[in-house]
Amino acid sequence: MSITAIRAATRRTASYCRAGIWLRTSRSCRPRSYHSYDHPAAAGPFGGAEEAILSAAYKHVPEHGFSARALGLGARDAGYLDISPSVLPDGAFNLIRYHLVSQRQRLARTSQDLFNERESIGTVAKVAALTWARLLGNGSIVQHWQEALATMAQPSHIPESMKELAKLSDEIWFLSGDTAVDPSWYSKRATLSMIYTTTELFMTNDKSPDFIETNKFLARRLEEAQSIGGFVSAVGQWTGFTFQAAVNVLRSKGVGI
Repeated sequence: MSITAIRAATRRTASYCRAGIWLRTSRSCRPRSYHSYDHPAAAGPFGGAEEAILSAAYKHVPEHGFSARALGLGARDAGYLDISPSVLPDGAFNLIRYHLVSQRQRLARTSQDLFNERESIGTVAKVAALTWARLLGNGSIVQHWQEALATMAQPSHIPESMKELAKLSDEIWFLSGDTAVDPSWYSKRATLSMIYTTTELFMTNDKSPDFIETNKFLARRLEEAQSIGGFVSAVGQWTGFTFQAAVNVLRSKGVGI
């Protein structure tokens, strides 16, 4: 079977699952606890030594940021004398990615706490609640997040950063009960990605108590998306914004471009 055919079959399987057509004989359609069907749980995004170092180093991020210093302290805490390049070839970006992945995976458990199955909550309201919950996951490290964004905007890290953003948007819609399999599947995720990135940047400069101004900013962006006919296609706007935001963050950090 060609690669194109395999991809087409995978997408059809995901569509059947999202539409509620459960193929009981297919293992790929079995319910999963923490990930959408397009992004199922794997054996683990990090290797054993990598996981041990990163989980220990993550505790040092609030004080030392996503830095070599945090990684060094984490390696020591995990019982390693030094950090081998073969274990963490991308340096501090591994720590940033650890934050992105762990916060995304936490949303499934958060959704169980937020939503009572007996309550009637609209899909968009769930999207808003989960997006806000994810943003709050940046609360303890927000003082270091602009620097992290600058690292993510480096050419070598952009593909992985954008891939993780796409997974986050898909996860939020999936956990919110989205079952659409029409072209809106793409437009809704692109729009949410744009809203999330703009709000995330706004949050890095928000000094209000409990990030209340960021919460209002997010609400306005979601309302705007609804007022123009729902979550319409915003791929071009999202791409343009993401590039410009990356440029501005890099310039704010004194990186010449």
